[in-house]
Amino acid sequence: MSTIKKFQVTFDCAEPERVARFWCEVLGYVVPPPPEGFATWGEYDRSLPPERQGAGFVCGDPSGEGPRMYFQRVPEGKVVKNRVHLDVRVGTGLEGEERLAALQAECDRLVPLGATLERVLLADEYNESCIVMRDIEGNEFCLD
Repeated sequence: MSTIKKFQVTFDCAEPERVARFWCEVLGYVVPPPPEGFATWGEYDRSLPPERQGAGFVCGDPSGEGPRMYFQRVPEGKVVKNRVHLDVRVGTGLEGEERLAALQAECDRLVPLGATLERVLLADEYNESCIVMRDIEGNEFCLD
């Protein structure tokens, strides 16, 4: 049986650095230092062949606990619902109005960063309340 615990989440997108920096703000992630010999990621990027410039960007959990996130440029745009999405856990341990207030506060923080509100799903006998949103390139994610 495998004991692998670490994994990477990869996003297809049009603008890797822009989307990565959005998710840094959402999750409190950071951009790692540039490769050795380069003062900035921009300097490193300019050293690549033109077709590879801007093709990818990465960010990660500063504690090292969460998954690394990689953003890769693809030519096609998003056309259908994501098959996989992130659930950003902001209401953990809260219930009722307190949970809804925490979800709404996080939604209010993310909208100025470029996220859009898709819909609010209220709790029922099977599911907790959550807010469905889209990132700056239209990828769905949930606040729950």
